[in-house]
Amino acid sequence: MPDPAGLELIAHELRERHPESIADTLYYRGIATLVVEPDHVLEVLSWLRDDPQQQYGFLASMHACDYLPHEPRFGLHYELLNMSRVERIHVKALLADPGEPELPEIDSCVSLFPGAGFQEREAFDMFGIVFRGHPDLRRILMPEEYEGWPQRRDFPLGGEPVLFTHNEHQMPRWYE
Repeated sequence: MPDPAGLELIAHELRERHPESIADTLYYRGIATLVVEPDHVLEVLSWLRDDPQQQYGFLASMHACDYLPHEPRFGLHYELLNMSRVERIHVKALLADPGEPELPEIDSCVSLFPGAGFQEREAFDMFGIVFRGHPDLRRILMPEEYEGWPQRRDFPLGGEPVLFTHNEHQMPRWYE
């Protein structure tokens, strides 16, 4: 991991190259994070991958979070790895909730990291985040006809109770 000073040097160099790309930096519990403006996420990821001093060429993880009731509501977290230095850096992009029926959107990073295809599909399937330019953006875990985004914090809880041998006497008409 870059130390706090190293993180600030990376952010400074990015601000020189892409002036409006970095919103903030965070260093918490040994994790260095660049908070990036969503419109500039591809520029930042591309620079971190291609710059000879950085070489974060492996996308170890990409996942989404719902921060409801806070705004911006959604967060996309990219964890990049420099394999030669065994060093990680996190990139975080915060997306506002445009409100129903619109869905939040961000550029896809599949062109930079082909392994992100399934991770972006999972974020789309669970949170309803649209990745512009994704080659095959469709549900991956839920049925295609499923309505809603199950990992959102406002998704209604409930469903059908699961039958186990210890509770079958409590479930009326389970045999139908």
